[in-house]
Amino acid sequence: MTKKLLLVISFILIFSCNKTVNGVVTVYHNDFETGNLSNISNGIISQFNGSNVLGQFSNGYFTLSINNLPEHNLITVSFDLYIHDNWRGDLAPEGPEIWEMLIDGVPYINATFSNLSCIPGNTCPPQSYPFNYPNNYGNPKTGAYKTDLPGVCSLKANPNGTTQYKITKTFKDSGKTITVQCLDTWDQKDYPNPMCEKSWSVDNINIQAITL
Repeated sequence: MTKKLLLVISFILIFSCNKTVNGVVTVYHNDFETGNLSNISNGIISQFNGSNVLGQFSNGYFTLSINNLPEHNLITVSFDLYIHDNWRGDLAPEGPEIWEMLIDGVPYINATFSNLSCIPGNTCPPQSYPFNYPNNYGNPKTGAYKTDLPGVCSLKANPNGTTQYKITKTFKDSGKTITVQCLDTWDQKDYPNPMCEKSWSVDNINIQAITL
């Protein structure tokens, strides 16, 4: 077989697998400014940094369910994730402090987060994000969009503030329904006010159905 024929076959294979986006439909959007909790179970709304957010949660969860999706090949889920106050990532004895996102019961994010600072001469409390746990080689706040937001309780009690992450996941899907669940797992038994110790919230949820 000549090199020219091999090249032609390669081009045919490449372009036969190539697909283009034919349509994008936003099937859910919520910035929570009107207090809307449609399609959400176990949802609460609070104020953070001058805006309404879904949360705070501490050893908690919410579930977002959407029915009657249009025909599609892909789904994109995106939102802002706020990690508040004293998350310690993989640091013992509290860690691992894990935050999860499951889509139709399948974990797409299962990661630890750390808001603590790296101080020269001291342990740098690692986090797994943007990778899933137990990968634990990331510095605190790795992959963050903003690292200088205020905490939800007093600055004196929680000097580590809030870290904002932009979460976006695109995956193959063609079903009529989708369920997104977000939750955290960490040991809060030694804290008199767990919500002030560490919590999380989300904002600007956007879900799009994509046809190819």
